[in-house]
Amino acid sequence: MAFIRKKRREQQLQLYSKERFSLLLLNLEEYYFEQHTANHIQHKGSQNERKIRGSLKICSKSVIFEPDATSQPIIKIPLRDCIKIGKHGENGANRHFAKAVSGGISLIFSQVYFIKEHNIVAPYKIERGTMEYVFELDVSGKVEGVVETLLQLHRASCLDKLGDQTAMITAILQSRLARTSFDKNRFQSVSEKLHMECKAEMVTPLVTNPGHVCITDTNLYFQPLNGYPKPMVQITLHDVRRIYKRRHGLMPLGLEVFCTEDDLCSDVYLKFYERQDRDDLYFYIATYLEHHVAERTAEGYTLQWQRGLLSNYQYLLHLNTLADRSCNDLSQYPVFPWVVGDYSSSELDLSNPGTFRDLSKPVGALNKERLERLLTRYQEMPEPKFMYGSHYSSPGYVLFYLVRIAPEYMLCLQNGRFDNADRMFNSIAETWKNCLDGATDFKELIPEFYGDDVSFLVNRLKLDLGKRQGGQMVDDVELPPWARSPEDFLQKSRDALESDYVSEHLHEWIDLVFGYKQKGRDAVGAHNVFHPLTYEGGVDLNSIEDPDEKVAMLTQILEFGQTPKQLFVTPHPRRITPKFKSLAQPSGYNASTADAPGEESFEDLTEESRTLAWSNITRLQLHEQHKIHKEAVTGIAVSRSGSSVFTTSQDSTLKMFSKESKMLQRSISFSNMALSSCLLLPGDATVVSSSWDNNVYFYSIAFGRRQDTLMGHDDAVSKICWHDNRLYSASWDSTVKVWSGVPAEMPGSRRHQFDLLAELEHDVSVDTISLSAASTLLVSGTKEGTVTIWDLTAATVLHQIPCHSGTVCDTAFSPDSRHVLSAGEDGCLNVVDVQTGMLISSMTSEEPQRCFLWDGNSVLSGSQSGELLVWDLLGGKIRERIQGHTGKLSAADLTPPNLLFPPADEPFSSRKLPVCPLCRGRSPPDPGWPGHLQLLVSETVDSRMEVFDFHMEN
Repeated sequence: MAFIRKKRREQQLQLYSKERFSLLLLNLEEYYFEQHTANHIQHKGSQNERKIRGSLKICSKSVIFEPDATSQPIIKIPLRDCIKIGKHGENGANRHFAKAVSGGISLIFSQVYFIKEHNIVAPYKIERGTMEYVFELDVSGKVEGVVETLLQLHRASCLDKLGDQTAMITAILQSRLARTSFDKNRFQSVSEKLHMECKAEMVTPLVTNPGHVCITDTNLYFQPLNGYPKPMVQITLHDVRRIYKRRHGLMPLGLEVFCTEDDLCSDVYLKFYERQDRDDLYFYIATYLEHHVAERTAEGYTLQWQRGLLSNYQYLLHLNTLADRSCNDLSQYPVFPWVVGDYSSSELDLSNPGTFRDLSKPVGALNKERLERLLTRYQEMPEPKFMYGSHYSSPGYVLFYLVRIAPEYMLCLQNGRFDNADRMFNSIAETWKNCLDGATDFKELIPEFYGDDVSFLVNRLKLDLGKRQGGQMVDDVELPPWARSPEDFLQKSRDALESDYVSEHLHEWIDLVFGYKQKGRDAVGAHNVFHPLTYEGGVDLNSIEDPDEKVAMLTQILEFGQTPKQLFVTPHPRRITPKFKSLAQPSGYNASTADAPGEESFEDLTEESRTLAWSNITRLQLHEQHKIHKEAVTGIAVSRSGSSVFTTSQDSTLKMFSKESKMLQRSISFSNMALSSCLLLPGDATVVSSSWDNNVYFYSIAFGRRQDTLMGHDDAVSKICWHDNRLYSASWDSTVKVWSGVPAEMPGSRRHQFDLLAELEHDVSVDTISLSAASTLLVSGTKEGTVTIWDLTAATVLHQIPCHSGTVCDTAFSPDSRHVLSAGEDGCLNVVDVQTGMLISSMTSEEPQRCFLWDGNSVLSGSQSGELLVWDLLGGKIRERIQGHTGKLSAADLTPPNLLFPPADEPFSSRKLPVCPLCRGRSPPDPGWPGHLQLLVSETVDSRMEVFDFHMEN
């Protein structure tokens, strides 16, 4: 997984440099400044004098000598333990040896560490007592400068207050950075143009490395101040796929650059000293990427996950990345949930809900008795209160899991020691039990548990991790009985993560970690409250003036762990799984009238044909066009047979056009006011039109006369819908009204009395409405850009979402009624989850989209300029642009609305197909014959109606 790949990259770099030295040998928050080729002189002045060849590293808090011979240990001398530092032979000491060691540096100290003897990773060996080591530099002229640097760093290390130490070391670092600059001879090409240069640090787990950042018109460079682990890190801007602004130590100073689409491991993570430098570099790279979406949104991934385009594992990786989690920052390492709760059975039954952990609760709330004790303490605690004294993710917990693959990180974090053998990661079952019962253990898992690399479970490095109280050595991790091998354990863990149960409940865990239950009252109600310092915005480090307090606070933040950045502030939608394909209904719903199609309808032939049609939607070609109105067309409806087209216009007329004869058959005027929309009632016998004169008109096609008029509003009627003898009318009088009634079948007979069943009130005028498949839900769009989802069974608001900055032009439910799509004058296409009301996707075009058709995944929209755009919602991009009208589009309809062509395994005669005009009415000879679809669009400037055609190929 991510950390393991990162570790292997570092090992490759070490092979490249042939060094055993690593920045992990430094203390936390320590810097490596420079190195000098030198000899360590042992037993100086005696017959046993010996020179050990190697490299002397000058660091901000220590001196490290790395011998060339791997059999010799690396020597680390903390500067705070130094008694005296100087040129060898000064002040009368060892004068007889001074000439022989003209380039000698003498260190007298009280403590020294020996590391990696024979290149074996093991706890550091410590030797105490007054000692003197002499190091002879190859370049004797550098001795005086090195001694001066060491004395300066020694003074900083010996300051009483930690804040003063940090301030002095920072000043030394900044002085060094100011005296150097980026080496432009390192440019890949002499033609590169420099755009920006600044100071920064490259972040890797537990350590940072200062240097210079430079960006040109083609490359991003980082040049380490110390030249380690290599002189230059170079990234071609053309290869960059993603960039993210990061908070590092709760400060908005980080930037992470990825050259891959899905990998959690980035190519470089930079921490800047000034936020403006970070923002400027981000802006330049984002600008260079042009049409590439530099910073993805959580909502966009949510739609892909809901629709099955992303696995649970992939979705969690994306959420972690967006929430500032990075494998380069162990205090913000990606967090994954425990999903299995059974580590004792011989078989793992993924069909049994009892196999799984309750994902609606944090780990600390899984044990009822422990939770009661924690709540008692919480209630008695003064402000600021918190329920858990430790976090679910911290550097210590990450390395607890990864010690077998990353032992040097554990040694770095714990001052050269492994943890007590009985507290190590010895057993999956023991670890889970401790998370359930332990007083201070609430940790979750890391991505490696759902990856494919077993290295972290197996002691392949043959590390001596200690002996447990029972006498057994710590070796491989003990697996649960249901796992036959480490590979089998990871495979079954992945299966569990992608299981139906987890897919149905993963949104509950997301609410806790990334969502609305992370903070505030909802977090308290969910027993999900951690220490205030772990939250973004929990402390403002810039406001702390005391340097000691500031350093202590930062250290606590980095070591304790940090809560992910909050991504969602409303309940997260559940995933669409076979069990939950029908929408979870409000409490007033009747289960027998479930809104979304049931299991059977998802498999029927109509659905299959729709899928085939939409997969070919980009093949639309202009077939014919007709000018049938004098002013802007406002509505369009097509008969079920596809032979007749009805249109309304601002010229106040309803017109009937025959597609077969290409002739205008009727023109009807109800008043001198504009008509706003039209629809055909079932049976194609009646056309209903809405008007700006506040009325709704019913027109009998058979008798050619107006048969009913509904005077139901106080202002213009903007849109109408019909279902099951109910009329839904939207108006500029700020209402949507629901009417019950059947219009008279014969003109001249007594007109039917329409009964008002419900009145849905809005704050401003309503411009568009749409019904869900079973008409239990209605969505409305207003002049001010608000989208409202209504429960029609109770006439109540489910969700009210401010989606657009201007008028909502069109709205519609997806075929399964899980989502609502809206188009606005602001050029945005927004997708809202019906269950939660969360905006889960938003795409922007250069101009308003006036109308659209969609299948839940793809959208065909009509734009202000007259273009037809085919959108890929899941991919977040425009797939095709089709030239349509010369002016803005206002309405569209597909014909036939249902089955376009039967599948090959069903006899053709069993389905009713409309006559295809392009095929001159010929019946298809066999089921493999291409189907045919027509799209009709109307346009408001030239008042034309156009017909587009395409044939489907199965």
